[in-house]
Amino acid sequence: MSVETSWSGQPGVVVLPSGAAVRGRRIADPVSAADFALLLASGPTPAWPHRRIRWPDFWVPVDRADALDALREALRRARAGERVEVACRGGQGRTGTALAALAVLDGLPAEQAVDWVRANYRPRAVETPWQRRWLRRLV
Repeated sequence: MSVETSWSGQPGVVVLPSGAAVRGRRIADPVSAADFALLLASGPTPAWPHRRIRWPDFWVPVDRADALDALREALRRARAGERVEVACRGGQGRTGTALAALAVLDGLPAEQAVDWVRANYRPRAVETPWQRRWLRRLV
């Protein structure tokens, strides 16, 4: 079963430029299982494989190198057909920024990332000026 078929109709699923699908969500939302989760806040730990990035609310990741490594791992997994998700406390600022970062790492020009994630995920994703600046300086 392809990722798009298995995740069709799932709230928060966006399709990256390469065609890989990734789900964004609030960390506490009840959801169907994923193959890998990138967690951007403290909270419930899923039963499936995951990785946590230290990323304060309304800010950017504490450790840029670790965040980029985790984002690249998530992108590799999504491109390989795994059901990958990204989650933070509210599912909007950090999650939106991470989804936009995945799109940039997947080939989207950085200057288009905020508009892309707002059109494809949530209209208020990427909440702060420093999150937008972090995206512009991503690669």
